[in-house]
Amino acid sequence: MSDDASHQKRALRAELRERRRITTSAERDKSTAKLTDHLIRLASHPDVRSLAAYLPSSNEPNIRPFIEWANSQGKRVLLPISRDDGLLDWAVTEGSEEEEGPFGWPEPVGELLGPIAINDVDLIVVPAASVDRTGMRMGWGRGYYDRTLGSMERCPPVYAVIFDNELVDAVPTELHDKPVNGVVTPSGIVTF
Repeated sequence: MSDDASHQKRALRAELRERRRITTSAERDKSTAKLTDHLIRLASHPDVRSLAAYLPSSNEPNIRPFIEWANSQGKRVLLPISRDDGLLDWAVTEGSEEEEGPFGWPEPVGELLGPIAINDVDLIVVPAASVDRTGMRMGWGRGYYDRTLGSMERCPPVYAVIFDNELVDAVPTELHDKPVNGVVTPSGIVTF
């Protein structure tokens, strides 16, 4: 990791965390309703029978209503469980219980399907700190999604969920960073 990109990422992540921290509950509720509508539109395509998503933490855009919708539609929803080796295991959810993972993120409780289970999904919805207008995604620094996306045999469309002000002109990037096919924000869906 170059020192310059590392410092830029660290500074941008700190700024984004603070912006998310000061977002009001009314703003969050409004964003949740709009994000849910856009995610439902994205996942309503008949070819999307299964998807990978994530359980958002309290400061992330809330995609829980979307996950509930997907389960109610009979779509298979895989949620990640972080491993010590930097890979993600996956578990199928149907609104079941969850626990706090090793980094403080919510994770499902369920049968572990292993890292390659994601190869069978039709859509991937990922968290992000920021995404630029070319589709480069900047995560929160652990590299789980970059490793996952980089190792997939066949990668379906990948959409990051962010707030409107987190879609920017450019993010600091490094060789291991993986782009996404689009973003879902409260304002809409942007495909790159």
